Amino acid sequence: MSEISSSCASQVITCKAAVCWGVGEECKVEDIQVEPPQKCEVRVKMLYASLCHTDIVISKGYPIPLFPRVLGHEGVGVVESVGEEVNAEDFKQGDIVIPTFVSECQECENCLSSKSNLCLKYPLTFSGLMLDGTSRMSTVKGQKMLYHLFSCSTWSEYMVVNVNFLAKLHNWGAHGTTTPPLSHASFLSCGFSTGFGAPWKEAKIERGSTVAVIGLGAVGLGAVEGARKQGAARIIGVDKNEMKREKGIAFGMTDFINPENHQSQHDQDHNKSVSELIKDCTDGMGVDYCFECTGVASFINEALVATKMGKGTAVVIGTSSSPTLQIDFLSLMSGRTLKGSMFGGLRAKTDLPILINKCMNKEMQLDELLTHEVPLTDINQAFELLKQPECVKVLIKI
Repeated sequence: MSEISSSCASQVITCKAAVCWGVGEECKVEDIQVEPPQKCEVRVKMLYASLCHTDIVISKGYPIPLFPRVLGHEGVGVVESVGEEVNAEDFKQGDIVIPTFVSECQECENCLSSKSNLCLKYPLTFSGLMLDGTSRMSTVKGQKMLYHLFSCSTWSEYMVVNVNFLAKLHNWGAHGTTTPPLSHASFLSCGFSTGFGAPWKEAKIERGSTVAVIGLGAVGLGAVEGARKQGAARIIGVDKNEMKREKGIAFGMTDFINPENHQSQHDQDHNKSVSELIKDCTDGMGVDYCFECTGVASFINEALVATKMGKGTAVVIGTSSSPTLQIDFLSLMSGRTLKGSMFGGLRAKTDLPILINKCMNKEMQLDELLTHEVPLTDINQAFELLKQPECVKVLIKI
């Protein structure tokens, strides 16, 4: 570790961050203090972040109402300083990094298995604290502790993160103008990567498969792109927002269903369910794979029912605040599979670098995701923009 980095690592930094003080409250951009990185941690100067539906759900107190809290788990930044026992070959001052919120120790039972990407040694945390059970952030006034979000808090000018929940962007920008802007790297932290990974790593769909994607936000568009890359023959996108038709086609969607535009020919007062509409597109058979990307609890059952009897698989990747849901028992007993997914089944060290290379080579259309941009000081505007029909992804300039 360099002398400069050692010096920086011993100082508390006062900076701006978006703090959420309670369930459903607006974020307030205010001064906070960010402590030095401890053992196996780095402090990151954030450059860009983005807003995900998961941030909204957590701001409403799910799964645990921990406040005050600095939200944000998608973003890209530069390492400002490193703590003890951080290998310089892994992370050093000046490295461009993104948070991953899932880890991969490559030693535990899950990491050595091909069945899960959820590390047992460094598990996903919902405590809002670092691995040692403490926070690295506090308010300037009153010195009140601030909770993190997962293992990071990207809506802050500086944040501290454990190295096990961080990925380095090797050579991003080395190809000049042919490389996507650094701002786009923030979209690799969660939503789009989660969607892309689900057909590839979680479902492992076969070439020629039929696929349905419920919800064409950033996660859903990632699932469309992932299904296309895996060689799906048909990709049916479902969204009540007609403006998502064009976006879906850009990522490889072959068919589009707007549930609000369809009614039964036999009963004009009966709106067809999403599963019925998907089956109408597949001669009543259903699809091989259906990806639920909205987090709406009722759509999880619809995703299951929309798949083929005996072998269909529904994968849940949208974040929901509903603690329980109802599942059609007969559909489940008829040989269909319902599977949950975290980060699309992607492994932080094994798979994410592959995804990063695809983005650097412009094999993935990150440009199509960015629709709006706001500074950190206007963070609450990002929440409003996400409600707009044309909005897919809001970039937050730190």
